[in-house]
Amino acid sequence: MAPTMNSEIEISVIVPISERLNDVEKLYFEYKKSVEEIGRSFEFIYVIDGPFPDAVASLGKLQDAGEPITVIQFARWFGEATALTAGFESAKGNTIITLPAYYQVESVVIPDLVRALSHAEVAIAVRLRHKDSRLKRLQGKIFNWLASRVSSQNFRDLGCSVRALRRVVIEEVNIYGDQHRFLPILAAQLGFRVVELEVPQHSRDIGRVFFSPGVYIRRILDIATVFFLTKFTKKPLRFFGLVGSAITAAGGTVVLYLVGQRLILNVPLADRPALVLGSLLVVLGVQLFAIGLIGELIIFTHARHIKEYQIEQTVNMETTENDLSN
Repeated sequence: MAPTMNSEIEISVIVPISERLNDVEKLYFEYKKSVEEIGRSFEFIYVIDGPFPDAVASLGKLQDAGEPITVIQFARWFGEATALTAGFESAKGNTIITLPAYYQVESVVIPDLVRALSHAEVAIAVRLRHKDSRLKRLQGKIFNWLASRVSSQNFRDLGCSVRALRRVVIEEVNIYGDQHRFLPILAAQLGFRVVELEVPQHSRDIGRVFFSPGVYIRRILDIATVFFLTKFTKKPLRFFGLVGSAITAAGGTVVLYLVGQRLILNVPLADRPALVLGSLLVVLGVQLFAIGLIGELIIFTHARHIKEYQIEQTVNMETTENDLSN
């Protein structure tokens, strides 16, 4: 059912238009048909990330026809994570669905994702990628494997943008840059339940197989960022202290060895590049250790404002007069 002016929005569908897009009107009606099958009031929020005049014109026609669409247009390109954040801020529903502006999965699976939220906070689609080439499937497996290894969260299709979330998730999980791909990982890190649903891949889900070297470098850096966010955000000294101690130990070993040679074997220290290298390693290790300490001080100062947990439910034990008498 489409929402009316007086009805409360229950489902917000967010479609960011950032880098790729297909036929906007056709894809909208496919999405709308599936969302209507859920039987709850809904809205569509399109976030235009950059100059897409044809998409803006198509959405304007849909709005003029009375479709429940809100369009947010950025002045320039900011990235899909920022577009999703803008959509989250404008969403009115308690259930959030994120969908790509291009074909990824058959839209009939959308109601299944929403139903999966009855026992989870996040439901993500996992494409049965029979239409992709072996090379593309291999790239996807490597990316998901690396992300799983560094985060200890095993997800099989982080590249799929078809997801359903409860509002509490978008209120607690912050994304920026290109972290929209890792939203399930960040949600699971905060204790939210995340489920995966295997869904059929759309017949027109044909993306690029090869990308520029810069894209692969950015993906590796994104995975490294997730590694720090999931492992050491609250305990920076564990990382910087460990690395700093190892480097200091290596540098100190070199320096002690050279000093020992000088004192015992009377080997001169002049013109010994290893001495400079060892000294630099000691200084670098101490600096890394100090960075970890500064990070710990910052976190300690703001500890009362940092929430590291999610409460699923609170059960209060009622005390009766009989209990008091016993």
